[in-house]
Amino acid sequence: MIDHGIAFPYYRLHVVPAVVSLASPTWQREVWLDRGQLEDLDHVVHVLFDDFCDAREPAGHLGLSLRTEQEVELMARLGAACSAVQDAVGARAPDEAFLDASGWPDVVSAAARLAQVMLNNDYLALANLHEAGHARPPGTP
Repeated sequence: MIDHGIAFPYYRLHVVPAVVSLASPTWQREVWLDRGQLEDLDHVVHVLFDDFCDAREPAGHLGLSLRTEQEVELMARLGAACSAVQDAVGARAPDEAFLDASGWPDVVSAAARLAQVMLNNDYLALANLHEAGHARPPGTP
């Protein structure tokens, strides 16, 4: 595995939680369907498709917000699964329609695998920094 690093760690700070929320049906029902919360599916979609990545074509984000080719591949699978559900229920459907769609378990499964890989890669990167003698990430006081 080649870790290409990430040029925009701030992007990743948005991407990883968005992927994790897609991997958690409990979170989705308890947070997204609660109108008093700030996060909903629309927010997650904007993070992954518009603002900090392009889940339809994530290769351009390798080294920006995605660390490895495996992350790119898994993000593309997640993007395809999300797009399939959107095509089935309609882009303007409420969050609950997405969560109840027959293809939604594919989204959750793809997100769970990607979350596992992204978190593992982040922990490996931190461990490598520590082993190299960095008490803090380079460039921090």
